[in-house]
Amino acid sequence: MKICIINGPNLNLLGKREPETYGDCSFEDFYETLKKDFPLIEFDYFQSNHEGALIDQLQKVGFHCDGIILNPAAFSHTSIAIADTIRALPTPVIEVHISNIYKREAFRRHSYVSEVAQGVISGFGLHSYKLAVYSLMNA
Repeated sequence: MKICIINGPNLNLLGKREPETYGDCSFEDFYETLKKDFPLIEFDYFQSNHEGALIDQLQKVGFHCDGIILNPAAFSHTSIAIADTIRALPTPVIEVHISNIYKREAFRRHSYVSEVAQGVISGFGLHSYKLAVYSLMNA
């Protein structure tokens, strides 16, 4: 099984950015743990701070992998283009958020991505990614 993880803006700052909200572990360190926890899964990882690069990556992998775990970060709340891209893909997409977006500012409570994702996992820290892997394994 091949799962592609795609992270959006500012997630390259995990471990440094607002640790009270996002924790103190970098995604790179967590990614190594994730690969060890799921040795039978082939993972691919991509991160960008640019909306177009995320769309390009979704189109690149969305026809060739078994599942996508997408943390669109702030683009969740603004990007109809990312939602349209997901709508065009045959691959299931799980939307992931490290924080519980429903306990945060009002503008974060709506996600264009949620409307087209297979499911949404929010608020379990980096463990949200593991929950997404389990859900894709059992889909």
